[in-house]
Amino acid sequence: QVQVVESGGGLVQAGGSLSLSCAASGISARFNVVAWYRQATGKERELVGSIDSVGLTIYGDSAKGRFTISRDNVENTVYLQMQMNDLQSEDTAVYYCNVKEWDYVYWGQGTQVTVSS
Repeated sequence: QVQVVESGGGLVQAGGSLSLSCAASGISARFNVVAWYRQATGKERELVGSIDSVGLTIYGDSAKGRFTISRDNVENTVYLQMQMNDLQSEDTAVYYCNVKEWDYVYWGQGTQVTVSS
């Protein structure tokens, strides 16, 4: 069973930086995709960025040029990092870590990021 745990959210001033981390344990598939999604109040959940097992990254429009995703694989655990720079008030949301392997999708509990202007 895959378990997904995020950490690193918090309050930051506009223009500041924040780093989020995610640990996904119990990974069994050689190929998998891990991603960050976010959901602001009253809005739909959206993709922030993803990275697959061979390192291919995809970023949502809101993240391009400001956020960077990376991953490390240690045995059956994937560690996902996201460095967020030049944060703006519109980046305020709950950020979720997402894992896709085989035909299954797993979500973390989410971590709140609040950007004050």
